[in-house]
Amino acid sequence: MTGERRALIIANGEYDNPGLSALRSPAADAEALAEVLADRNISEFDVQVVRDETAHVIASRVEDLFADSAPDDVLLVHFSCHGLKSESGELFFAARNTRPERLASSAVPADFVQRCMRMSRSRSIVLLLDCCYGGAFSQGVAVRASGEANVLDAFPGGGFGGRGRAVITASNSIEYAFEGDHLADDHARPSVFTSALVEGLRTGDADRDEDGWIALSELYDYLFDSVRERNPNQTPSRDIEMQGELYLARSRRRRIKPSPVPADLRAASEDPNMFTRLGAVTELQRRLTSENLSVAIGAHEVLTTMAQTDIQHIAEAADLARREARVRAEPDVVRFGEVVRGSAPVARIRVEGPPIARACRFASSHAWLRVTETGDGAEISLDLAEPGAFDGRITVTGPTGEVVVPVEGQIVQEPEPAPDPKPVPEPRPVHAPAPTPEPARNPEPPVLPNPEPAVPPRTKPDPFAVAAGLLAFAAAVYLVVIAFQLSSGVEDFFEDGGWTVLPLVVFAIGAGIAMFLPKTRRMAGPGTLCGLALLSVMPSGPVVLVLADGCLMAAAVCALVSVRRDRSFRLGLRKPRGALTVVALVSGTCGTVGLVVEAIELVGYSSSRADEGAVYLVVSVTLLIGTLLGVSLRPAAFGVAFLGGVAGGGIVMVCVLFYAMPSSSSVTGAGWGIALSMVLALAVVTGLAARKVNG
Repeated sequence: MTGERRALIIANGEYDNPGLSALRSPAADAEALAEVLADRNISEFDVQVVRDETAHVIASRVEDLFADSAPDDVLLVHFSCHGLKSESGELFFAARNTRPERLASSAVPADFVQRCMRMSRSRSIVLLLDCCYGGAFSQGVAVRASGEANVLDAFPGGGFGGRGRAVITASNSIEYAFEGDHLADDHARPSVFTSALVEGLRTGDADRDEDGWIALSELYDYLFDSVRERNPNQTPSRDIEMQGELYLARSRRRRIKPSPVPADLRAASEDPNMFTRLGAVTELQRRLTSENLSVAIGAHEVLTTMAQTDIQHIAEAADLARREARVRAEPDVVRFGEVVRGSAPVARIRVEGPPIARACRFASSHAWLRVTETGDGAEISLDLAEPGAFDGRITVTGPTGEVVVPVEGQIVQEPEPAPDPKPVPEPRPVHAPAPTPEPARNPEPPVLPNPEPAVPPRTKPDPFAVAAGLLAFAAAVYLVVIAFQLSSGVEDFFEDGGWTVLPLVVFAIGAGIAMFLPKTRRMAGPGTLCGLALLSVMPSGPVVLVLADGCLMAAAVCALVSVRRDRSFRLGLRKPRGALTVVALVSGTCGTVGLVVEAIELVGYSSSRADEGAVYLVVSVTLLIGTLLGVSLRPAAFGVAFLGGVAGGGIVMVCVLFYAMPSSSSVTGAGWGIALSMVLALAVVTGLAARKVNG
């Protein structure tokens, strides 16, 4: 096919209506499925994720996907949410704003999805439904759904004009009880189906015939077996009407077909003369180490036959030759030890031996044990949150056998730093006078009753964090030198604009100090440096000024590297929420508007000021981007620090632009005033957010 491969993942786990219980897994499942579908080595889909949205947004995205498709496009839609059935038997997909008593206006009808599929020009459509199904009842009525809610009935096979389509559901019917507006049964969650789907695609285990491709029929067979194994009460269902076979993903699982050994070597292995057979073992052992896996597995089969059927002397030689190609994994036990909760440790398993022994695949015993295959083995990572001991196993399987590698360790809470103990004076009697010691000829040195407590050793700072702090200090020194070199006196210092760099000097020094303090060098320091560097690059100036900006940018890069090397947390994006976030966005947006207004005023004042107007526009766009990043970054402490750096850089740039403004009555500076007040407001909001984040 020459068409596009597009996927739409719809995950709703949070609901405004208290009658719909929250689902824990859709958000995580959506992230995992999107990652594996977008992987160019596996599925190579163009993935769009819609998470916790309202019904009209979901319906719009569904219609857009099916309407904007070509005949050769492969379309995949995945629903992970509550599935509700009305009293008249109609099926609906629950959205964030769904009300069980008003399904027609607040949920996504299955009939609507069916119509969109029917109208699509695509010939290859796959619909995956990971939903809980049951009846939806009127408010205040406590009844239970009766009979089966057959999901496939909502997607009849007719009316597609020969176009192929497939519907695979997590289960055919699950009964839910409503008591008033509340779901009484809160035990079913849609994680088993999607986690099996992700695992089958990521590991290649869904490639049942081991031809290197995962066909749709193979995927269903794998899902059926995996889901039934994990939950016998859940039975996936399918309705596939498609001409030919649709391949959804690639896999690394390839069945190695043995290449027959040459006829003369086969004859030598069966010759009555034992020395001839012993010579055949030597040649077979050489072929066993071949880069051609088919040749190697063919030799392995003959050696296995000789080891099982020949006389003892020949059998031992054949078995010894065969054992050189056995599957070997290093280490034989993966011990994580004590793992701090929230960290992401990674261990490695290496496979050794000739090529045939290294052609292995890896399988984990538990969903929390993640396996990522590499060139020489696999990386093992954990997805555990609850403290306590854990143990699992990794099964390494190859053409010549398999080995099991145990995985063990313990999740522990991050220890809180113990306060320094203070010396406690010994109590002295109130009424009895203190005894007077007799003078000694050779007095012993006094023994302190409360020796000074030992100071716990501090963790050694990351070298990149140290480099970031030093570069920030270097930028501050450069700026101070520039400011005073441009002026011959205090009056010239203010008249020539040297004062404009002083705010940046203060911010650079503050960020540099934060990179050296143990409590701030992990998130607050790097976040501030990155935000400051984003917005504080001067639009023009001498070479020394450019060097100062370069130092600041290099400091931000080193700070990011130090964050990347810290495995206790990972940077990512989150959905902006909260009142302070709204205020920060409003402040950043209004500041951007102010700079745009000032740019328009400058260009209107004189066409020769177009270059300055362009600088205003660049700064305004950068301010807006920095604000959006600051409220979206996680962890929250890093995002708040980044926003503080953006506010600091904004203050610096507004000061520089004010100095460059022409002194003319026709230039009011109203836009500049708006921008300054907004970046100051952004700084205040950042301070309030920092207090909230730090408790």
